[in-house]
Amino acid sequence: MPSNIIGWARLIAGVLGLSAVAYIAVTGNYLLTALGFAAIYVVFVAALNLFMGHAGQVSFGQNAFAAIGGYGSAILTANHGWPPMLAMLASALLAALVALVVGQATLRLRGHYLAMGTLALGLISYEIAVQWEQVTGGYMGISGIPPLSIGGFAAETDRQVFLVLALAAVLACWSVWRLRRSRFGRAMGAVAGSEEAAAALGVDVARTKVITFVAAAVYASVAGSLMAHAVGYISPEVFGLHMVVVGFTMLYVGGIGTTLGPLVGAFVIGMLPEVIRGFRDVQDLVYGVVLILILIRAPGGLAGAWRR
Repeated sequence: MPSNIIGWARLIAGVLGLSAVAYIAVTGNYLLTALGFAAIYVVFVAALNLFMGHAGQVSFGQNAFAAIGGYGSAILTANHGWPPMLAMLASALLAALVALVVGQATLRLRGHYLAMGTLALGLISYEIAVQWEQVTGGYMGISGIPPLSIGGFAAETDRQVFLVLALAAVLACWSVWRLRRSRFGRAMGAVAGSEEAAAALGVDVARTKVITFVAAAVYASVAGSLMAHAVGYISPEVFGLHMVVVGFTMLYVGGIGTTLGPLVGAFVIGMLPEVIRGFRDVQDLVYGVVLILILIRAPGGLAGAWRR
């Protein structure tokens, strides 16, 4: 296909996508809430993309760090009166500390063993959220979480919440892009290609994997905090295995290892149920067929197809 046609196709697709988002933001209908959740998942999927796409590792336990962020922000703000931004920062630091401790042992594993180890981390976090009722509220969860606020500004309306979440999503993608282009990002790429070759070139493989794991945990924690403040309520089900499945779907549909993959995947998977809602009884069937067609026609994800 001629390059000028590809350029026009990209431009038209980009304009249509931005126009759809702008229309929903202006009209303020119920789709604005779906877009807000998609923006939160952009941050969460950016964590997956950093660890899996750019460092070539496997993690089924990112929901554990999202739970730390969500419950940390909820407990500190709703029960102890902390400002939301300070609570979010403290929760991210706690998630980083947990990731540092867990990563020292877990990241010695490889392949399926690493996947099972991280999956166990997510399951343990879910059980803690359920059983530690004095702190987490158990299945009842925590309510009365204040909205996001910075100084005198508080995101109270749907449009304000969406704008804050959209800004967080853009910053997450931009920061991952900058990190990928840094010297440390090149070390991540070397580890993803071959750990043995990276070590032969002088890359500290263990250190690179741990730092990447910690950075991904911070992103996931921020996503959990955003979820808590945007909804005003959290429970263990919010950070269960469903979050991992949705995150993986968004990552592979958007394009693992690409800069825009988390953004595209979260937008498509977040809005797809609303698009096919009219199919009613066969909605799940149509949803599965659409996903299969996307993966067949764009095996590298939609962002990967865009780049090609």
